[in-house]
Amino acid sequence: MTASDGEGPGRQARFDPLAALRGPGDPPWDVYLTGTVFLDIIFTGLDSAPVRGTESWARGMGSSPGGVANMATALARLGLRTSLAAAFGDDHYGEYCWDALEQGEHIDLSTSRTVPGWHSPVTVSMAYEGERTMVSHGHEPPPEGTAPDCPPGARAAVASLTPGVRAPWIAEAAGRGTRIFADVGWDDTGRWDLAGLPDLAYCEAFLPNAQEAMRYTGASCPRAAAHALTDHVPLAVVTLGAEGAYAVDGRTGETAEVPAIEVEALDPTGAGDVFVAGFVTGTLAGWPLADRLAFGGLTAALSVQDFGGSLSAPGWSEIAAWWRRVQSYDDQDPAALGRYAFLDGLLPRTTRAWPLRRAVPTIGFRRSA
Repeated sequence: MTASDGEGPGRQARFDPLAALRGPGDPPWDVYLTGTVFLDIIFTGLDSAPVRGTESWARGMGSSPGGVANMATALARLGLRTSLAAAFGDDHYGEYCWDALEQGEHIDLSTSRTVPGWHSPVTVSMAYEGERTMVSHGHEPPPEGTAPDCPPGARAAVASLTPGVRAPWIAEAAGRGTRIFADVGWDDTGRWDLAGLPDLAYCEAFLPNAQEAMRYTGASCPRAAAHALTDHVPLAVVTLGAEGAYAVDGRTGETAEVPAIEVEALDPTGAGDVFVAGFVTGTLAGWPLADRLAFGGLTAALSVQDFGGSLSAPGWSEIAAWWRRVQSYDDQDPAALGRYAFLDGLLPRTTRAWPLRRAVPTIGFRRSA
């Protein structure tokens, strides 16, 4: 692994997990994605859910780009060259999100655009007792704010499938050799019909959670659901929450299951996005299936220990700090540590302390020189 572009004043250089694989004929981007960017305002440290007619005070707060920005930031912090197509409002929220992604995270926004007169979507997230409650507001962007049908060249793309909706860019990207990784949201129609996900046919990997996988397949357990999904997509990865994740490669018959890392969760916002980012990184780097699952689970576990989706996405220095920290404990299970031994050959040396805190409380602080 070699250092790539710096992260800006006061930040450590990023590491490139694909350095050994790069060549002159490569596409310009490692990952392309598109979607809606929200301004996220996150409150943490609430003792309970808000009660009607009362005022609640939170002990923690953060602001950051959210929505598809969670995934884009997670990918970029893992060293992947990331391109995002999204609409941004021409208000201060939109300017802040654009600057945070382009200047702060070095995400390519050349296919994104600012939409005059359209205000940025906003989500307020309240985290308590390991759960979260969200309130969002926004308007549909005008047609000129949507993603282009012809995306830029990329090794991979991450798509969020919508039941009953076809996204032309997915077929276009897959036809040019881009590897498509897809997740899916809750099916509000209640049909749970895989035929209603037409773009699944272009995907290399499908990464639903356990409930989604079982509803789409009718299987009685998530592991059986993963096997059933390989009739429709080459690689099925089912996240199991506190139990970890299970994957089946239908091309080879290989299966893998990795338990979750036990952590004290502060805010679960964006953890699923971070898991996908970790799995995509390992896949593009050519790692074994079990290592990819373990890495996705690790990055997700690190993210929930801080607040905010994109704010808490870990980079290589955070992963290295965690790995050296857990090895310092004498009571660690050798078998559990062995699951992450593949990190030894990947991680940069770091002197940063653990735990790490990256979040900032509000918008508008001036950057230090």
